[in-house]
Amino acid sequence: MRTISEINEKISKKKAVVWTVEELKTRVQEIGIDQAFETVDVVCTGTFEPMESSGAILNLGHTDPPIKIRQCWLDGVPAYAGFGAVDLYLGATAMVDYKAMSEINDSDNRSGNVSLERGGGHVIEDLIAGKPVNIKAIGQVTDCYPRASFETTITRKTINQFYLYNPRNLYQNFIVGVNGSDRPLHTYLGPLQPSLGNAVYSNPGAIAPLFNDPDLELIGIGSRIFLGGGVGYIAWEGTQHFPLQKRLSNRTPIGPAATLALVGDAKTMSPQWIKGCYFKNYGPSLMLGVGIPFPVLNRKVIEHCAIGDQDVVAPVIDFSIPRRVRPTFGLVSYAQLKTGRMTIEGKSVRVAPLASIALSRKVAQELKSWIEKGDFTLTEFVAPLPKDRAFMAQDLWGSQMTLD
Repeated sequence: MRTISEINEKISKKKAVVWTVEELKTRVQEIGIDQAFETVDVVCTGTFEPMESSGAILNLGHTDPPIKIRQCWLDGVPAYAGFGAVDLYLGATAMVDYKAMSEINDSDNRSGNVSLERGGGHVIEDLIAGKPVNIKAIGQVTDCYPRASFETTITRKTINQFYLYNPRNLYQNFIVGVNGSDRPLHTYLGPLQPSLGNAVYSNPGAIAPLFNDPDLELIGIGSRIFLGGGVGYIAWEGTQHFPLQKRLSNRTPIGPAATLALVGDAKTMSPQWIKGCYFKNYGPSLMLGVGIPFPVLNRKVIEHCAIGDQDVVAPVIDFSIPRRVRPTFGLVSYAQLKTGRMTIEGKSVRVAPLASIALSRKVAQELKSWIEKGDFTLTEFVAPLPKDRAFMAQDLWGSQMTLD
C-alpha cells in the first residue's frame, strides 16, 4: 500500500516513476502486474474528444454607468445572463443568434468574418487564444443599473474571471452510431451514411481515463486533473451520471456510465487542447483534452489499468429510429473498432473514431511530463463520487404525477 502523500513527496523530489496508461499496458505484458506495481507511482490517462456539455463562466467587470445585463451576444453567439449584473455563462453548443446576426453591418458580412456555423465552442477557443471578441449587451434599467445597452471588444486579459465549468465530461463509455435507414443522418457523432454505410465511435477505448478506474476509487470531488492544457478539478458528478450501468467481469461498463463535472481557469488553458467544432446540420460543439493521473496505491490499480481494447466493449446503436431507446446491433470491442471495420448482419462496415487517438495519447504524455518535472502533484479527494445513481427518463413522470 502507498499513500498520495508518499507519492507527492517523490514527485516534489522528481523521483516519481510516471507512466502513461499505454506504457503501463505494454510493461505489464513484459514484467507482469506485481513487478509493475513495485515500479510505477503514477499512471497518466488522457482523451481528446467532443464534450458538448461544456461552457465558460465570464465576469466582465462593471461599466460606468453600471449595466444589469439581461441579454448578451459574444460574436453573435448568445450567452446566458440570468446571474449577477455582469456574470455570463457561454455554452459550447450555443448557436449564432440569427436575429442578432442580421443586425451586423454589411461590411462584416461581405468580409466573411461571420459564420452561421460558429458557436460557443469557437468563441471559448478564441478567448483562450487571446483573440478579441465582440460583445453586445442589453440591460434592464434600474436605479442602481441605469445603463440600457453596451457594446465593446473583450479579450481574456480585459475581463475578470474566465473559467470553464463543464456539467458533463468524460463519459466512462459511449456508443457506436450507425444508420439503418435509406437516407443520410446528421448526428452528434457526425454524418451516418444510409444502409449501414459507416459507423462512428467517440470514446478512445482502453486508454480513456474512466475505463481505468471503473469503480471510481481513485478520483472524487476535488481531484486535480489536466483540463484544456491547464490545471482543473473534478467539481461534482456529471449530469446523466449512471454508474449502475451493466458491466463486464472486469468492471468496465457496456455503455454510457459515469460522467464528471469539471472546472478550471480558462486563462491558463491552451487552444491546442480546446477546439471549437461544428457538426453539419447538427450544430457546434467543443473538442476538449482532459487527462487524469491515477496514484498507484495498491495492486488493484495495476489490474484495472492493464485492460486492453479487446477487454472493453460498446453498444452499436441504430440512429434511424427517432426514439430515446433505439435498437442495438449488439456489442463490439474497441479492438475491433480500431481495425477500421466491423461486421453488422453479415455486412462489412467502415468504422472511424470521433475522438483523436493521437491527441488522447499526447494529453497523457503532457500530463506525465508535468508530474515528472514536479510541476503537478496529486490531490486527495474531499468526497467520493456517487456509485448508486439510477438513470431517470423524463417521460416516466408526465402521466404519473399527481398533486399532493
